[in-house]
Amino acid sequence: MNIVFMGTPDFAVPSLAEIVASGHNVVRVYTQPPRRAGRGKHLTKSPVHQFADIMGIPVETPESFRKSKVIDGLAALNADVACVVAYGQILPQRALDAPAYGCLNLHGSLLPRWRGAAPVQRAIMAGDAQTGVQIMQMAKGLDTGDILLSETTNIQATDTAATLSQRLSQLGAQMWPRALGAVEREALAPTPQSGEATYAHKIDKAEARIDWSQPPADLDCHIRGLSPFPGAWTIYDETRVKVLLSERVTDRGNKPGDYHAGHIFEHDGHMDVCCDSAGERFLRLLRVQPAGKAPMSGTDFIHGYVHNGIIGFV
Repeated sequence: MNIVFMGTPDFAVPSLAEIVASGHNVVRVYTQPPRRAGRGKHLTKSPVHQFADIMGIPVETPESFRKSKVIDGLAALNADVACVVAYGQILPQRALDAPAYGCLNLHGSLLPRWRGAAPVQRAIMAGDAQTGVQIMQMAKGLDTGDILLSETTNIQATDTAATLSQRLSQLGAQMWPRALGAVEREALAPTPQSGEATYAHKIDKAEARIDWSQPPADLDCHIRGLSPFPGAWTIYDETRVKVLLSERVTDRGNKPGDYHAGHIFEHDGHMDVCCDSAGERFLRLLRVQPAGKAPMSGTDFIHGYVHNGIIGFV
């Protein structure tokens, strides 16, 4: 079939690769325009754009899909179907209707739970035990279309947003040959979404700050769900410190004393932090990153930064 692919981040690249490998003709790739990135703030093409260039696929980078000439260009391609993966733009109805079989979207959750921009992060932050990927028929509205295919996966206690995204990206990519085969046979079996909808709103940097008065289990989910970007953060001695990896402390031996929320101490070579005002609950920080520095272990942070005058995060 003649296929249009729409996607932008690393999450979308395996899907494009799988569609190309399955023998379909990708006539055009749509992706977000190059953005300035890195220390030099150079214009950088999106990961999907870079992969399309390697494969020799023509690329379009419209700033907005609401312009008539952009939709006219899409319609002129006479595509059979559009495959959309984390594109980053809302498609108006005329764009959804342009391909013969409409637009199919790969979404990183089990809809209608976690509709929206940050489903992987929100699932971990909420402490969900399971999530998945689904291909749906796109419709007007935010992730409201009928479901065509689903795959599920358990969220592991060690999963971060990065590791879970990578796993879902690979699971989702493997679904495209089945979905497109069903399109070719005109054998799609849409299933309406059911259940209560929740929304995965875009992560705000302010909400990434760690509140050390919260229970360790909640903080662990918060930290892993925001790792590596934008990164849960806290303050030590007026320095912002990202916390990239943590684990719940199940056996910390005898409590060494009374501590306040955010109090740091070393236990068996690890950095543990008190998570309540009573000094009875703790979280172990495995990997942190002070502003302007490379990531380091919690133990290295204690030895290099923590001193008697300031013994806690705020």
